[in-house]
Amino acid sequence: MSASMLARRVRPAAVALAAVAALTSCGDLRAPGTTPGASSRPSGTSSPSASGASPYVEPGAGDGAPHHNENNAHRRAGEMVPAHAADAEREAARIRPVLKRLWEQRKWNPETVRTALLRLGYEEERVAQDGKRLGGTLTVTGLPSHWEGDGPVTPEGSRVALRVHDDACVTAFLQQSNFAVSTNGPYPETGCFQPPYGH
Repeated sequence: MSASMLARRVRPAAVALAAVAALTSCGDLRAPGTTPGASSRPSGTSSPSASGASPYVEPGAGDGAPHHNENNAHRRAGEMVPAHAADAEREAARIRPVLKRLWEQRKWNPETVRTALLRLGYEEERVAQDGKRLGGTLTVTGLPSHWEGDGPVTPEGSRVALRVHDDACVTAFLQQSNFAVSTNGPYPETGCFQPPYGH
């Protein structure tokens, strides 16, 4: 077989393999050397889709990625019934001034935050090894680690979860730069705390 005939047979296979790899890879598709969000079209040309997203998108997908909603279902809080949402807002209003005072005093370590919130009459949540809740409603932990540079970094601060009802939570965090208090329904896998992003 001549080299030109071999090249004609190999080229379609290589193109097909490249297409399969591009369609099954995770993340954004972009030309080599470009940055995320950068257009591969010359400026001034129109595009049928401003985001360049895949045509195979679930309805309501946040960033246009295929299967966005399915892949991030674990990061969506459950619904709260209106009466329970109102109860959660009331508890958030009790917690907010305590956390504000601690933040202004630059006291955001978990032990100090836990002690201050237990004074409001909450009881620490207890959970069995199998995940079954045994009582209590308050959880205070350190902030979760995140990757920075060459390894994981754990910032100073605390995060708070108060389970007001089975379907209603108050969540909060304190750190050097700021603090926040909000209400939400529980997450399917992690309770009151929003789970981290996965793959």
